[in-house]
Order: sequence, then structure tokens, then C-alpha cells
Amino acid sequence: MKIIEVNNAPNIASAHEVAIRRLYDYDNAQVMHMTFQPGESLKPHITPVDMFFYVLEGALDVMVGDETIQVKKDCLVESPKGIVHCLSNNSLSQARVLVVKAPKSVSRTNLQ
Repeated sequence: MKIIEVNNAPNIASAHEVAIRRLYDYDNAQVMHMTFQPGESLKPHITPVDMFFYVLEGALDVMVGDETIQVKKDCLVESPKGIVHCLSNNSLSQARVLVVKAPKSVSRTNLQ
């Protein structure tokens, strides 16, 4: 059995400037753990695969397409492939989210 502790997972360098750790990385799917400090956000971008965001802690403003909604802990948001999306922490508290892509995206211009 393979167990991965979030704090021991490798950090990923990204143009998005948020703390990202790779938890699972296979051809069938990819899972990232992101920590957003107050005021941090991803740059709007498009991925060529379906994905979802699961908020673990705090609240994030999630934009998918032309809709932005504040999403709180224990909520999941779907983001279909080919649609612009981004996450922003506009609160005063840290927020953490799991990002799951299926299948794994192979484009170097997307969030990795």
C-alpha cells in the first residue's frame, strides 16, 4: 500500500505562484494539493482534460467559464475541458484544495 503525506509530497514549480504539491501522477489521472494564502490566485487558464476542485479548507472564489462563485470547505466543483477557469483566495484565511485531472494533462502550458 502506498501512502503519501501531503507535507512530504514534492513541491512543484509553477507560473501560478501558489504552493502546489503533486500527490498522484499517472496517465489515467493527476492529483495536486494546492495551498492558497489570502490574496493568492491562479492565473486564468484552460486545460485539455476534465477536472474537478475539492475544497479541503477555507473558501475560494472559483471561476469556470463566465461564472464565479465562492466555494467553501467540503464542496466539489467540476471544470470541463476546454473552458477557462481559475481559483482565487479573497478571504482572510488560508484555503486548501485538491485538483484532480482525468486523464492526466500532457500540455506544458497548463497547471502542472
